[in-house]
Amino acid sequence: MLSRKRRVLLVVATAELLVMSLWFSASAAAPELASEWGLTATETAWLTIAVQLGFVAGALLSSILTLSDVLHPRHLIAGSAVGGAACTALIASVVTSAVPAIVLRFLTGMALAGVYPPGMKLLAGWFREGRGFAIGALVGALTVGSALPHLLRALGGVGEPRVVLYGSAGLATVGALLVLLVEPGPYQPPAAPFDPGAIGRILRDRETMLANGGYFGHMWELYAVWTWIPGYLVASLAAGGGSTELSSLASLLAFATIGVGGLGAVTAGSVADRLGRTTVTSASMVVSGLACLGAGLVFGASLVVLVPFLLVWGFAIVADSAQFSAAVSELAEESYVGTALTLQTAIGFLLTTVSIQLVPVLVGVVGWRWAFAPLALGPALGTLSMLRLRGSAAASKLAGGRR
Repeated sequence: MLSRKRRVLLVVATAELLVMSLWFSASAAAPELASEWGLTATETAWLTIAVQLGFVAGALLSSILTLSDVLHPRHLIAGSAVGGAACTALIASVVTSAVPAIVLRFLTGMALAGVYPPGMKLLAGWFREGRGFAIGALVGALTVGSALPHLLRALGGVGEPRVVLYGSAGLATVGALLVLLVEPGPYQPPAAPFDPGAIGRILRDRETMLANGGYFGHMWELYAVWTWIPGYLVASLAAGGGSTELSSLASLLAFATIGVGGLGAVTAGSVADRLGRTTVTSASMVVSGLACLGAGLVFGASLVVLVPFLLVWGFAIVADSAQFSAAVSELAEESYVGTALTLQTAIGFLLTTVSIQLVPVLVGVVGWRWAFAPLALGPALGTLSMLRLRGSAAASKLAGGRR
């Protein structure tokens, strides 16, 4: 029988998996929405960028108001999930043009800022030992959830975007109900008072910011790849001699590329608790950074070459994600861990709005073959930041210590 901690982890991870299907719901349905509404390429890109900006706005607002530490995480997660589901359902039911869709996607992103960081805090309240594994499992679930819209599209959403949108909204509503079953953990600190000075203390803490530096480098790559991997795949498959009508196959491969990251996050979490957070994050970023460059080498290759490459890239690109958050939860001021995690994600997702927009510009200059290559700069800088953290005195606070 599962221990109580493991049952909590299972419920929280499942809930967040379902809710995070909202993130790429409109992005997965973008080809159909663009055709139906007559969207330009820029307007289509904004269906994803708006979510990123909304998440940043919501996370910054939550940080300033210290909502993740003032409110109970499960209530914040459930309310935010229902709000995001409602916005997504409205796109499916009443929207017929770009502007209202982009506004609703922005609001969806704001809602998701009340789902992801509080979920990490909720689990941190249940896990002191094995925290890297727990948060890794959560990020793994989020990863699979982010990939779900591509699966929904492949299974029945090609040509019918409302299957994807309504499906994601329904899944998120179920997730909201699930998370209400979770009680506070034994390591959950009491609700903290509102303290606007908390952000300043976080920003001045060198070791916390080094952990954040690793996260920022990781995020520069992650969402740009997740957003544009379907386009890369369609172009690569066509260059390899296939038909240009490969939407279903590209969606399935995109789902596999993103979804396998769930296994990467769980595996890395377990290993990092034993071998050290700086070691695991550095190794992961080296592999994913090299894959950004390698994408040009395998472009147009057969599936025998392309699929293993995608699975390795997808595994590594998100394997480190949870460990930056776990590190912050170990380094930051205990009463304001929720605020520290929310601030971390806010700045990280702000960077993604730049890299997401950069990729199509690069496509216009160098084509899909080398469009991902400049993203390797993020993992390179992130690795340097984590190696500096390894050499700091505060590294002893991390699981695995100075490794």
